[in-house]
Amino acid sequence: MPRWDPQAEQRLRDAAVELFLELGYDNVTVTQIAERAGLTRRTFSRYFTDKRDVLFAGSEELPPALARAVLDADPSLGPFDALINGLSEVGSAMADRVASLAPQRRAIIAGSPELQERGRTKFAEVSDALCAALARRGSDPVHARLLADVGVAIFQSGFNRWVDDPAARTLAQRITEAANQLRTAATHDRAHGHPHPSGHPHPSDHP
Repeated sequence: MPRWDPQAEQRLRDAAVELFLELGYDNVTVTQIAERAGLTRRTFSRYFTDKRDVLFAGSEELPPALARAVLDADPSLGPFDALINGLSEVGSAMADRVASLAPQRRAIIAGSPELQERGRTKFAEVSDALCAALARRGSDPVHARLLADVGVAIFQSGFNRWVDDPAARTLAQRITEAANQLRTAATHDRAHGHPHPSGHPHPSDHP
């Protein structure tokens, strides 16, 4: 076997996913992953810090990428539209890279509380990055935080829809779809006179 294998990282990732699905994430060791891939534990350590990293490697790139996309959005866009523009742009860029293992990865994470917690931590970092970007665009800090959290929910909803049926629409289209449905739902509720959540009318509810 050559000293350097350009396919080693993908082989390790494929082997890990196979084993996680076969045996359960908690029952798989790094040694088993390396052996399934036909590589050594030392080679595994060149690419991943631990077995969790197989599923989350590269996720550290998502917060800064989303922040840049929001900051670079057309200055004429309002905060919400700049947010959705950024989410869609990054979603389009990342889709091909994650498509092959996305359903399996989601299933593995769903079966492990440890991985679910890791996922929540990663998305908290995304929310923080989006909040900072929106604030730099001029949003009030409270509004920026709210929009950032909404943005994470929209991204997750769009991503899950795309994983369920990747051939129907692109990831970017699914993100935009989720955002538009949220916008429509909010507009519909106000248009039909649904009460304000506090039980008191909002100032804008008065003529």
